[in-house]
Amino acid sequence: MTIAHGLIMVAALVGAAGAATVAASAAPSAATIKQAEPLSNEDLYRLYSQRSWIWKDGAGYFAVPQRRFSAWTGKGRNASYGVGSWFITDAGRLCFKADWYAKIGAAPALTCFSHRRKGNVIFQKREPKGDWYVFANAPVRKGDEITKLRRGDYVVAKLGKVEDRLALKR
Repeated sequence: MTIAHGLIMVAALVGAAGAATVAASAAPSAATIKQAEPLSNEDLYRLYSQRSWIWKDGAGYFAVPQRRFSAWTGKGRNASYGVGSWFITDAGRLCFKADWYAKIGAAPALTCFSHRRKGNVIFQKREPKGDWYVFANAPVRKGDEITKLRRGDYVVAKLGKVEDRLALKR
């Protein structure tokens, strides 16, 4: 495997980390999604700012200053970390763009998620080809993805360790 191919695989795996664990509820119908309204920029900002999104094997943090995004994922030889920025686009879309570092090198990645609301239920999908799923039920249920957004920085301590470990291997 070439370094470029390995970095593409790392970027794809990292980008999928946020969607790796999806709520257990059935996928919404196309009609439901069509009737749902995109979340406003203000709603998305309130939802993600100053919060960490806890993934199955890592976490990403959405800081307010300079809209900095930082994350880590993986363990041991498969550990990687990303540093970049997050931003909100029109039509309920949140994106994070980061340079990801792994033992085989570095690669940029852009990851986006769309958000829609119908009533008090929020739906999410990974762009461009993900499937819509319930992000937050009303009331919120134990398995809802929104429960993995936690106030505070759950990334910085582990990110530093991963960064140091990768620096030693160069």
